[in-house]
Amino acid sequence: MEKTCCPSYTIRLKASDFVPSKEQQRVRRRLERFLDGELDAKPSEQTEEQDVSFSREVSVSVRKSLGAAKREQNNDVEPIMKDLSEQIDNAVQKCIQSGDLPCNIQIPKASVKKVISAKRKKLAEGSEELLYTSNIAFPIVAAIKHTQTSEKGKKNVEESRLSPEVVSEKLLSAMDKVGKFIDFSVKVCKGHINFLSATRVTSSDRNDEESLGTTTAKSSSNNLRGRKRKLEMHLKRSSFDPEEYELYKRYQLKVHNDKPESISETSYKKFLVDTPLIEVPPSRYDDQEKVPPCGFGSYHQQYRVDDRLIAVGVIDILPKCLSSKYLFWDPDFASLSIGKYSALQEIDWVKQNQAHCSTLEYYYLGYYIHSCNKMKYKAAYRPSELLCPLRYQWVPFEVAKPLLDKKPYSVLSNYTKVSRSSSSPQASETLGESTSEHEDMELGVTNDDDDDDDDDEMYNSDEDSDSSRNRSGITNILISFDGPRLRYKDIPRIKNRMVLKELESRLVNYQKVVGAELSERMVYELR
Repeated sequence: MEKTCCPSYTIRLKASDFVPSKEQQRVRRRLERFLDGELDAKPSEQTEEQDVSFSREVSVSVRKSLGAAKREQNNDVEPIMKDLSEQIDNAVQKCIQSGDLPCNIQIPKASVKKVISAKRKKLAEGSEELLYTSNIAFPIVAAIKHTQTSEKGKKNVEESRLSPEVVSEKLLSAMDKVGKFIDFSVKVCKGHINFLSATRVTSSDRNDEESLGTTTAKSSSNNLRGRKRKLEMHLKRSSFDPEEYELYKRYQLKVHNDKPESISETSYKKFLVDTPLIEVPPSRYDDQEKVPPCGFGSYHQQYRVDDRLIAVGVIDILPKCLSSKYLFWDPDFASLSIGKYSALQEIDWVKQNQAHCSTLEYYYLGYYIHSCNKMKYKAAYRPSELLCPLRYQWVPFEVAKPLLDKKPYSVLSNYTKVSRSSSSPQASETLGESTSEHEDMELGVTNDDDDDDDDDEMYNSDEDSDSSRNRSGITNILISFDGPRLRYKDIPRIKNRMVLKELESRLVNYQKVVGAELSERMVYELR
């Protein structure tokens, strides 16, 4: 860790404490709009890490390019608005030809805008649902008044009486071609030309929809924007699937620019199919509250849209956590930020299955590398924790970040020095010992310069040592001292009480992780 350019830290999140950011909420809404037929997923050469670039840490150049791509996508979202604008422009020309509007004015192109739910009641009357509106009548009246002002003494009485309400009525009467849009009725209100859904919406429907924070135009105008899509998620045991392998190859070639010769079934299986975890079906447990319905082991989570495989999440489900190992997705759907969406789904899965498995609490995102910008997105799922690589203690990310900002590798559990000055309420499980003392313990070194009296005072007898070991319940843990292997109960007496306490504390934590049975079969190595 001290030598590598990219020190990696295990990162986890307590699912019940997760608070989604605004960007993460936008990811959900974006995919919902895609499923409702309001958005199209267009191929993109951006990687999933680049798609994360809506965060503050992204470079200005990438932000600009993404902004341009987003504007282009938004222009394609509502093709019906372009058609409606053209119809209004045609109506304006008809009014000019018929003399209803003066021909000596410069009239801007019509613009049709989508109406957000908060403004619908103000712009429309009745129970029909307002979808789009145009205020073209206002710039037309302003252009007429400007022309009258510039042409002194040449006022036309008829033109001076034109108001936005009158102009919008004239345009409405000229818009005979708009009738081909059978899903719309066209009305004017206070100078605005409004396009309403043909389907009438009750007040209760509108209130229900607004309470969910959704756009009420979704269902009524869905036929105009595209058909609805169906998203399905299938959780299956880890196994080789030719369809998944083909998607994996496309992902590696297009997103990571891998060479074709570097991808093979053998390497794929070793990476994402083979697993050391033993499958544990739920039937193995008498108490169903201790295991989720799927059991424990390694899984592939498939994401399908209209039965087309668009992503696969490779995950491990364990008694205390869901660990996200890898995700590969269809490059044609890069604009949907599937990586972010899958993480949100996996966090939700942990929350939902806590009812079946009370110990299931955490979501693991693999390794966090502070010195790698492409990996920093993992810290966006808050509040997260990083594991100290020396003492194996969890440290809040907000506490660890200042240490990592100073240098790539840091003993995170030394944050006691930081927390004393900042009084962080999240700091916990601190150690009073210094790093050097801990390293001495790991090497099995005791302080031979201590006086015998001090040794006796710190640790009076072998009898106290035996009782301490028996109380800890770790007597049969197998320990390796850089070669020799001994049970904890058989190791020579350790004189330094602080070192002894630290060792016992670590062994207790180790036993909690692997279980009492495995702790007696596995070797705990001290170097």
